[in-house]
This record gives sequence, structure tokens and C-alpha cells, in this order.
Amino acid sequence: MEKQSLQPLRKMFSISVDDIGEDLIQNILCRLPASSFASAACVSRSWNSICNRILFSFPKLSSALSFNPSLEDAVSEVVDKVLSKPTRPHFALASIGPSFSLQQAHQLITGKFGSEIPLIVNISEGIIGRDALTDEFREVQWEVTEEEEDDPAGASPNEKVNRGIILTVGFLPGLKAHIVPLLQEKDPRGLLIDEFVMSIREYTSSVSGSGSPSGIVLFSDRKTDIKPVLQKLDHAFSLDTVIVGDGGSQFLYRSDDRNYTTRRPAVALLFVKERDKPLGIGETKFHVMLSTGLSPLGSTYKSVSVKSNKSSTWLTAIRDTLHEDLDGQSILDEIYDELGDRIQFPVFYLGVTKRRRCSVGLEKVRRITFHEFHEVLGGNEEYLFVNSVGIKSGDLFRFYLSDSKAALSSGKEVSDKLGHLKQDCNYTDNRFGGSVTNGNTREVFGGIIFSCCGRGDSFFGQPGIDSLPFLENFPRVTFGGTYCNGEIGRGNLNLYGQGTEEDGDVRCSWHAFSAVYLIMSYTPPLLQGKLVSTEPGCSSSNQ
Repeated sequence: MEKQSLQPLRKMFSISVDDIGEDLIQNILCRLPASSFASAACVSRSWNSICNRILFSFPKLSSALSFNPSLEDAVSEVVDKVLSKPTRPHFALASIGPSFSLQQAHQLITGKFGSEIPLIVNISEGIIGRDALTDEFREVQWEVTEEEEDDPAGASPNEKVNRGIILTVGFLPGLKAHIVPLLQEKDPRGLLIDEFVMSIREYTSSVSGSGSPSGIVLFSDRKTDIKPVLQKLDHAFSLDTVIVGDGGSQFLYRSDDRNYTTRRPAVALLFVKERDKPLGIGETKFHVMLSTGLSPLGSTYKSVSVKSNKSSTWLTAIRDTLHEDLDGQSILDEIYDELGDRIQFPVFYLGVTKRRRCSVGLEKVRRITFHEFHEVLGGNEEYLFVNSVGIKSGDLFRFYLSDSKAALSSGKEVSDKLGHLKQDCNYTDNRFGGSVTNGNTREVFGGIIFSCCGRGDSFFGQPGIDSLPFLENFPRVTFGGTYCNGEIGRGNLNLYGQGTEEDGDVRCSWHAFSAVYLIMSYTPPLLQGKLVSTEPGCSSSNQ
């Protein structure tokens, strides 16, 4: 804000705080946009104290999308919207359509925020959220052409389709946000995964004294096989660490006051609890829920002969009830006989259960069991062909197929879980500038979704299905996200309804035809037996 524009504020508040009361000042300040609020905090010590009280009393998540065909105007619209209320962003995430320039979008967005704010901009498969101008909630997938698939950053400037952006910023008191990149050696397959894990541990320990962060939002390049990274992360960190993200997109990021425009295989946005957080700050908790879109089909097989190249695998297998070696065509024939005519154009995946030795650095090696999905490419009278590598002889697998009915049922289960969470919480309703209370102290204040690009209108036959579980429970809480090419959500095989006790120990973090929901809730502190206010000035929810 210009010095000239500060003069009315200084003149207005040359009257002492005692003359008009802190409550009135607080009610005025909490209605200012972020830029004016930041300026107001510089007027005097008393104002600064009130502004800090407003900021640190409750976390804030803001999100907005725009389909303005001008990138510069679209960025301005979403930035103005997410900064329309008092906040001091700890991080920013932006996703754009393939007809926008990633480099230009990154430059525009970084120019809008302070140099110390961790920021990631990626090209998504679509965006989900509220329009910055109309407040309409929308789910939009891009109409990707072959040219854009080959070169996502090189779209024609005359294209008016596939232009859109969603921006999400968050202020999470008591947590620190930081970006750690995954580096690689000259060999593209030489990912420095151990160094990546140790860098996360080192930063986390320096901030919290613990080796595990509260949450990790992971973005990986579409050319990177993120599965081995997920194995190490799941092995290395406490089960309390939430891991979500987009497993296949092009991105740029900024960290430590530097913009990184060279390709990185992946980056991790960390959320770490502060060891010495100020008095009066409560606890932010992350919850992850998954709507699965794959259902198991047929018998269990064991891989026998396995070959692979850099990006795909060929295999034969035996069935659990028949010890004859089966080729690819024989296996597919069995699966199609099992499927019948239930689904016209099925997409098949192998769900492979793998038991591997795992360690980080010089630590003791231990065995872990995890479940990974490999898309089925086809088969012939010799082999079954699947995407990506990592399958070994002796691994057990089942077929899974994309299933909209299973996805609808799973979405209903997510809605029910969110309903139970709602009963446990207050929730912030922006329509009334405060919280709707039900006698509990925890509040849900935001959510982010990572949904498979194979879902959406064409998959379900109707719009708005992926957003429905959250919106019907928290209709005005900040919620937004993206469509992905490989959604990440840390969990176990029970997420797929296998239901056995053993499957609860089988880890599963990379999904297909699924939607991952990251829900954020906040519990205020109790001081001297009284609940500290959880609302920033405009209204109080003291119990």
C-alpha cells in the first residue's frame, strides 16, 4: 500500500485504542484484504498486536479458479480473491491448463507473493474449485490434444480452450512449510531417493525435533516413476505423516528465495510442526480419505517369467488354482470371460503385492509389503504386457478394472466418513463470516482434492461427483484441487475393500481412477481451563 493511502488509516486511528475499544478495531481489521491488513499491522504496536491475534487465532485456506483466456488477467483474478481477507500465506499451489505457458504463469504468480513463500505451479489435467468472480463451483477437465501431450508447455497462443487456473494459499499457524526437491544423477534412472528422504528428515528435525513431518504434498514429473520414492517415504516416516499429491505433471517451483526452472523429478512440500510455537496456537490436523475407482476381478496369479525394459514389463503367470504357466493371451481370455459384458470399454490394471527389502542410507534393512498398480497394455501368445517396471518373479497379483459403480459407492463411503468428522467438529461457514458450532472444539477449515483424470463427467455420466462428498458436508468451506495423471494418497490395501486383517499391513500410496481428499481441521488450545477463541475477530466461538 502506498504511503499516501496509509494516511487515512493513521488519521482515523490517531484516537487511542481505549477510546473505541479493541473489539471494534478487531472487527474492522479482520475485514480488510490481505495487502491492507499487512499495512495496518505496521501502523502501531497496538495494531500489530491485534493483527497478530487475528492471524494466529485460526488457520486459513483460500482457493479460487479462473477461466479468463488472458493468463495475466486470470492470475490477477485468483490472487485478488485468495487475498481478499486477512492472511499471511505460508505456501501457494497453482495449477494451470495446457494452453497457458508454465514459465509465464510461474513468473506472474511468484511476482505476486513474497520471496520467502514456498510455491509450486504445475500443468494439471483439469481443475476443481470455486470461480473467483461468480463463486460457482466447477469441475473442468482439459481437452488435451496430441500436440499438448507431447509438449505441455508449447501450446498455441491462439488456443482459447484449456485455459484456466486454480490458486490455493494457506496460513497454518504452528506449522512451517518448506520445499525439498528430489535430485538425480546424470542417468535419468539414478534418482537420489535416500538423499531426498534424509533431506526431509534433516529439515523436519531442525524445526520440530521429530524425524517425521505432519504432511507431505508431492508433485512428480510425468517422466518419473514415483513408485520407488513412495516406497521409501512410506518406510521412512511415521504412519501419522500424511502423503498426498500429483504423480505425473510438469511443474516449476520456488524455495528459499530462488526460482527453479530446470527439471526436477519431484518436489515435496513439507508441513512440519514447530517445536517452539507461540503460546495460544492450537493444532492443525490432516485427514486423508480415498474414493477408489478400481474393483478387483478374477483369480490371484503369481508371476513366473518376467522381463522389462526402461518403461514396461512382460510376464507370464500361474493361477492360484492351476499351476500351468499361462501366457498373456490366455490370462486376458480368462479375465474377459470373468467380466462378461458388464463394462464396454474396461481399463485393466494389475494390482501387484510386493515384498521387498528397504532401508535409508546405512540404516538396518527391513522387509516391507506394499501394493502397486500397473496398467495393462495388452498380451499375446507369449507375454502379458504392463506399464512401468518393478515386478519380480514370484510376486502375487490380481486384475483390477476401472468401475464407475465402485467409485460411486466408494464416494458415498467418503461422504459418510466426512459426515462423522462433521459431527466431531465445528465447521467454518464463510457465508456468515464465522463458524457454525455444534458444541465441539475442532473445526474443519479446508480441503484439497487430487482426482484421477480418468474420472469426471465421462466416467460417471454426470457432473460434480468428485466434489459432492465434501460439498454436501461442508458446503462453504474452502475446497479445491486438480485432476491428475497418477494420484498419490498414503494408505493400505483395506482402502480397496479387501477386508482381511493381513491387508491392513499392505501399504498402497499410488492409485488410479481414484480421488484423494486431504481434509484440514484445527483444534484451539485450552488455556487456564478456558477455550481460546477460534475465530479471527469477526465472531467468537468460545464454548
